[in-house]
Amino acid sequence: MRELVYYAAVTLDGFIAGPNGEFDAFPVVGDHVEEINRRFGDTIPTDFAASLGIRQERSMFDTVLMGWNTYAVGGMVSPYRHLRQIVFSRTHSAAGENLEVTDSDPAEVVRRLKSEEGAAIWLCGGGRLAASLAPEIDRLVLKRYPLLFGDGIPLFGTRSYRPAQFEEVSTTAFGSGVVFSEYARRHET
Repeated sequence: MRELVYYAAVTLDGFIAGPNGEFDAFPVVGDHVEEINRRFGDTIPTDFAASLGIRQERSMFDTVLMGWNTYAVGGMVSPYRHLRQIVFSRTHSAAGENLEVTDSDPAEVVRRLKSEEGAAIWLCGGGRLAASLAPEIDRLVLKRYPLLFGDGIPLFGTRSYRPAQFEEVSTTAFGSGVVFSEYARRHET
């Protein structure tokens, strides 16, 4: 069965973007970038990866999920054309290569996607979508940056108090101060 993986950059104080969706404070240079390009090349926008000569084989992810604000902040019609892109919105529409905008229940969509053949499903953001999908998330891959935003879009928007346990799979600290941590959902036996 396919996994839903929430792979996101996050500040030390738990934000994935500034109050207006700003993400330009996250550094795009440093020794952590090579690991992103090597292991997570599928998460780089298609045109940007091509300009850097990064091959995108869809080996880790073949589908990306985004809320409308996450999609819109990038300013590209089809940012991840190499992936199946599903954007959740009740009020907006868009058309682009491998792009679907839906007002369907995100959890139902994820359950359907998980039952299909394929690689993992990347939850790109945003915080409200992540909060609504928290029970469906199988794996967290967090790139923690040594930054404080003070305000912004939290990693998991507002959600009801429902504790869920995850186990650490790996943690890698880079000289840049960025720390990659991967966690898998602990399933009750």
